[in-house]
Amino acid sequence: MGESNPIPLARLMAMAFRYLIDQLHERLAQHGYRDIPPTFGYVLVAIREAPATSRDLAKNLGVTKQAASKIIEAMEHDGYVKRLEHPDDGRASLVALTRKGRNFLALVEDIYRDIETEWAAITGKERMESMREDIRRVMECTHGGSLPQIRVGPG
Repeated sequence: MGESNPIPLARLMAMAFRYLIDQLHERLAQHGYRDIPPTFGYVLVAIREAPATSRDLAKNLGVTKQAASKIIEAMEHDGYVKRLEHPDDGRASLVALTRKGRNFLALVEDIYRDIETEWAAITGKERMESMREDIRRVMECTHGGSLPQIRVGPG
């Protein structure tokens, strides 16, 4: 535990993230969801609370407008999102969750809760909540008091 050369936190977080994503996709496959691109998840989370334009999604995800458009088209084709008329801009549309998208997002959240419960069985529930709160606090303090958007690419 008191290592003279501790493993960098960034490396441990990268390992933990990879494990979480691998477990998520393995468990999604058990529910019949195979070959769901990770980018779908980023979009679903980005529009969870409210619809967004493809331009806003591109900016928030750190991808080009063309890349965002391709992702949205694929998600619309698969039934996870739909386009709505923009109330203020006749040239733009809003991307919103469909029932299928909401159900999928709920399943993802359930799977994450299950994994966190498994981790809490190892670390203890209090330590798990402390870890969550510590990471949240660091993210809020380093991002002007609020949590940043989850990004696919740099930027």
